[in-house]
Amino acid sequence: MKDTLTEFAQGKIDQLSAVSLMRTLKPTHRLDGVFVERGGRRLISFSCNDYLALSHHPQVKAAAQAAIDEHGTGAGASRLITGDHPLFSELEARLAALKGTEAACIFGSGYLANAGIIPTFVGSEDLVIVDELAHACIWSGSKLSGAKVVAFRHNDVEDLAAKLAEHRGSAGKALVATDGVFSMDGDLAPLDAISRVCRAHEAWLLVDDAHGLGVVGDDGSGSARMFPDARVDLQMGTLSKAIGGYGAYVCATQPVIDFLKTRCRTVVYSTGLPPANAAAAIAALDVIAREPERVAAPIARARRLTTALNLPPAESAVVPIVLGEAETALAAARDLEDKGLLAAPIRPPTVPAGTARLRLAFSAAHTEAQVDQLIEAVRPWRAR
Repeated sequence: MKDTLTEFAQGKIDQLSAVSLMRTLKPTHRLDGVFVERGGRRLISFSCNDYLALSHHPQVKAAAQAAIDEHGTGAGASRLITGDHPLFSELEARLAALKGTEAACIFGSGYLANAGIIPTFVGSEDLVIVDELAHACIWSGSKLSGAKVVAFRHNDVEDLAAKLAEHRGSAGKALVATDGVFSMDGDLAPLDAISRVCRAHEAWLLVDDAHGLGVVGDDGSGSARMFPDARVDLQMGTLSKAIGGYGAYVCATQPVIDFLKTRCRTVVYSTGLPPANAAAAIAALDVIAREPERVAAPIARARRLTTALNLPPAESAVVPIVLGEAETALAAARDLEDKGLLAAPIRPPTVPAGTARLRLAFSAAHTEAQVDQLIEAVRPWRAR
């Protein structure tokens, strides 16, 4: 009998390889918040979302280790069965306070969060309108909901208003979903203007702030704090970027959170987060509250590069160097790696065709000298 599954997979691999879009895993040992070891070489990484270098912070590691010693390595079950550890309610209270909401719910990952939140609140009679560059998990959750899903042009509030005017009347409920900080471009969504449009059309607003928490806003509370007049109904984010660990959350009113905890499938039918992850996140929030200079550092490092290369001022810790074709991005990444720098090439379908890039991510642990080394390595590719 023919192995048609393997034939199918190999055919797809060959097609992707022919256009430089095949992806492969590369074992990488993270040594601290900046240095990694790959292929026997020590590299300075500008490809990590550990924006505050908290994954290796002594206080954060100690909290995780103490939680393992006391509570073991896993939650044991769904939170609704026996897996709702007391640390979870403490973490949720801390997140809600930081985000200025009544309550919060934590999840196993950011993908699980958006894949569960959106279908909990909208269904087949409803409408979801999504920024075209929003994260893949927002698109997955939107499609899983069974609602009508419509894209609006990136950060184009007039297009959002037009799409709502066109489709809102035939829908029961409506949800608008966007990133707060866009992971591949590093720009912020205009949440004040988006919020006004949502209110005018009785639409709820979900903001994925995975790349905002701990980095933007004076206190690291994220993108919504940058727009105090915005009403964000669902403030979602992760614990795996600036927080330095793993997991996710959504902050909202108490009834919204209560309903999620009883009906969101990725809460009800998923094992709870390991207690060590919750303990580490609480410790990370302590560091963020205590060290505002750490919160300010990633954007300062990013702006050092954008100023030197005559790019628009960085709005977050992420700066894209758009190079065009996938082959060019791969060549640039190899060149930088030869110079001791890790800058991952990002290719379609993660970004639109013709916009392959180096996605540079800056950490509070990067020194100015390391950023200057990156600037000189990137400069020739900018000039092409």
